Amino acid sequence: MKIDNSLILKLENLARLQLSGEERAMMNSDLNKMLDLVSKMDELELDHIEPLVHLTDAVNVLRPDIITEKTTRRDALKNAPDHDENGFLVPKVIK
Repeated sequence: MKIDNSLILKLENLARLQLSGEERAMMNSDLNKMLDLVSKMDELELDHIEPLVHLTDAVNVLRPDIITEKTTRRDALKNAPDHDENGFLVPKVIK
């Protein structure tokens, strides 16, 4: 695939840019260089390479989920700016 002037104009419109003729020429050159660089990957022999699923062989080490402390309702409400005996009081935000 080669980048041409019509594609540059389309990208310019989509990105809401206003490029000069010189800027369009530079962008055309830069984008074609990028595509040439990416197309070099087609030269690689990758048939015998397994797809990479994980970067390492490490497995997640998880700790057991054990409840150690409980917070009472009184302690949880102690520093609340506004509360009643059952819970937090907040301003109504939905009509």
